[in-house]
Amino acid sequence: MSKLIIDAMGGDNGSKAVVEALQNYLEKHPDTLFTVVGKKEELTELEGKCEIVDARDVVPMEAGALEVMRMKDSSMFKAVDLMRNGGYDAVISAGSTGGFLSTATLCLKNVPGVLRSALVSPFPTKIKGKQVVVLDIGASNENTPEQLYQFGLMGKLYAENVLGVKEPNVYLLSNGAEEGKGSPESKLAYKLYKEKNFPGFKGNIEARYVLNGEADVVVTDGFTGNIFLKGVEGVAKLMSGMIKDAFKKNLWTKLGYLHVHKGMKEMKETMDYKGTGGAMLLGINGVVVKAHGSSDARSFYSALRVAYRLAQTDIVNKIKEGI
Repeated sequence: MSKLIIDAMGGDNGSKAVVEALQNYLEKHPDTLFTVVGKKEELTELEGKCEIVDARDVVPMEAGALEVMRMKDSSMFKAVDLMRNGGYDAVISAGSTGGFLSTATLCLKNVPGVLRSALVSPFPTKIKGKQVVVLDIGASNENTPEQLYQFGLMGKLYAENVLGVKEPNVYLLSNGAEEGKGSPESKLAYKLYKEKNFPGFKGNIEARYVLNGEADVVVTDGFTGNIFLKGVEGVAKLMSGMIKDAFKKNLWTKLGYLHVHKGMKEMKETMDYKGTGGAMLLGINGVVVKAHGSSDARSFYSALRVAYRLAQTDIVNKIKEGI
């Protein structure tokens, strides 16, 4: 039985999306125990189903770690603090990314030997059912070559244990596939991968090929990874809107949609980030899942599912052993 703790107040949609997601989740997974932190008057529908911890303050989206640490009565701080005191398998929040990840790092600490934690998320690829793990996608702005090498180790362990990939292919995100391409840090990281004969290392990969299904793990610094993440989300949204507008032009295009709607529906489901749910802060002493800030009930439900799966695979101890 898993015990998960939830910051119910941090997302753009407040506690309403969290309450709906939890109600739906508990119908299918009654074996999971939840502690929900937030304004108790907004969580009355969960009484008798979850443990409720009252927290009066809501951390603003732009808050950093120091501000969160000072907000002792905030739902975010209380959730992380309860996680630190033990007994919980995972903590989930849709609140301020910087505040949540920094507070989790300060309170829970890195796994011994881990130089820097990384925010990791699986992305969909053109191969149905296959995902590619990309890290770091925003936990840090700068990373050393040694940290990029460790990201490869942690990403490989994630792909093996969470996604079930045997012998993952590992690439460095770069502006060209040639060995001499990349930032100064990624060039040095490339040398480390080669010198240490990293299992499954395939070299550099350009951003345009990341989602073609060839790579299992793609390593990058947090600044570049966050730009990649937001770029992919933006293009997916743009293309979805353009395709929808194209089919609405006239009667003939609307009739044409009837012939391809099954394929369009499958493509939409494949590229929908709401099915991914959340990103994990990898390298921390605990499962820390950051749900999308604009999570609705469906997206937060997916984040709960991600946290549960990560806890069940014992990913933290796998990383401790691997590092």
